[in-house]
Amino acid sequence: MIRKALLAALTAAALVAGCAKKEPDQVINFSILSAEDQTSMSKVWQPLLDDLHAQTGLTIKPFFASNYTALIEAMRFNQVQVGWFSALPTLEAVNRADADVLARVITQGGQGVYQSVIIVKKGSGITLPDVLQCGKRYNFGIGDARSTSGTLAPMAYVFIPNKIEPNDCFKVVRSASHQSNLFSVANGVLDVATNNTVGLLFAHRENPELADKVQVIWSSPLLPESSIVARRDLDPKVQAKLKAFFLNYGKAAGAEGEHERAVLKGLDYAGFANAGADYLDPIREMDASQALYDARKSGDAGKIAAAQKAYDAVEAQVAAHKAAARDAGPATS
Repeated sequence: MIRKALLAALTAAALVAGCAKKEPDQVINFSILSAEDQTSMSKVWQPLLDDLHAQTGLTIKPFFASNYTALIEAMRFNQVQVGWFSALPTLEAVNRADADVLARVITQGGQGVYQSVIIVKKGSGITLPDVLQCGKRYNFGIGDARSTSGTLAPMAYVFIPNKIEPNDCFKVVRSASHQSNLFSVANGVLDVATNNTVGLLFAHRENPELADKVQVIWSSPLLPESSIVARRDLDPKVQAKLKAFFLNYGKAAGAEGEHERAVLKGLDYAGFANAGADYLDPIREMDASQALYDARKSGDAGKIAAAQKAYDAVEAQVAAHKAAARDAGPATS
């Protein structure tokens, strides 16, 4: 009798175990801007995404888009949960898509910065003073409207200070990716275009013959590099896994570390670091400056007052961050 009861209990336990559903894998859609082209971006990002899956157990699905607005909207509507964003889209994702910065990118050489540039065809003789004379002489390639280096920085540092509206200045203004603009300048389709130092490095590695056909006539002040952004409503345990992965990636010893550093080198990165409160301050300032410029162009007193108030608030926030940094003293490693 005891043996029958024990057998029945074991059978019941086995049935329960067999019927219990396995917990579904956590799927993370990871967005990547195809600023160059999807094939090239997939080649350099997929090894990192494979390591992310292997080390966290999360199912990682890449999500490619060719413009920043699409990526921000995809995160806003939870079509993607994590992504690689440049600084201005990062700010918009934080403000509009309920997102937080997990880690910022550190480039080769240990810096977390890069520069916007303006390029012309080598040998064209076109200089920045020539460009600023306007007169609708040149065909101009600008970046995505929400691109930090392709649009925001050139407007903030070149065109707005010189009271130039690109559409009034150039014969043709075309908005395209960094790769497309570089290709067009190199082949004489465009006379002038925006780009950035990261894009030029990528071009020299992937297509040096093409890259050698352009030259830089203007470089911006240093801009904060891109970052890894995640939705705030992700499970805290998942967020912790993701953050730990990025902050420790490339720091392991032995063969594992060598592999990770090789993956990072393919991205022209040295690794990832925490993003402080002041990480996006240069972007906040440029964005507020652009908004104020647009408001003043409109001539609407209400819009101008609102934009001025927002600009002043950003300047106060930036000043507070600088004061806190001074009070904290030099960073220690």
